[in-house]
Amino acid sequence: MSKYFTKDKMFYYRRIFTNPLDSFYEIRHREYGSVPVALICVLLFGLAFTMNRIFASFIVNDVDPRTVNGLTEIGAVFLLFLLFCVGNWSVTCLMSGEGRLKDIVTVTGYSLTPLIAVYIPATLLSHVVAAGEEVFYFFALAFGIGWSAILVLLGIMTIHNYSLLKTILTLIFTFFAMFILIFLAMLIFDLINQIYTFIYSIYTELIFRY
Repeated sequence: MSKYFTKDKMFYYRRIFTNPLDSFYEIRHREYGSVPVALICVLLFGLAFTMNRIFASFIVNDVDPRTVNGLTEIGAVFLLFLLFCVGNWSVTCLMSGEGRLKDIVTVTGYSLTPLIAVYIPATLLSHVVAAGEEVFYFFALAFGIGWSAILVLLGIMTIHNYSLLKTILTLIFTFFAMFILIFLAMLIFDLINQIYTFIYSIYTELIFRY
């Protein structure tokens, strides 16, 4: 387990900030980076996102903090992350992508670090901005989102050895794949629920008859 949490892998995001293309190439071809560390990045982003929804000032936050469930929020972040990774892997398998599922997970997880770095200061900033100054808060969030989006784009392009145009097309197909996966999951859940209801009704009928 210690091999996944070496100092180089724990702080590999710093190299991604300064030299993203070479860093993503090393993740794919030299086994740099770590899936567990990438998942920790997702967890930290989920925590930062939840804290923002709970503690951001009412000037910029229209969410009632009492309605926010931290575990649900973090679970939703992990679910969307998983859907994106599986969706992208499914699409790129059909489009001659060279990246493995672990590469997609690692690249996407590490690419969330700008959002982690921005969300916490933005939450604190929301308590010092006055009405009419919300633009500074939203600019900080937009900066973090844009930075992470660019890193994801470069990461997917590098690990799959795609052109920029093909990468953008792949990401569009990935979002379609995510919707299909959600639809199939809902369909399977509904089918299982119907089977359970049918079996339970038969069981109830037998109990009352005999």
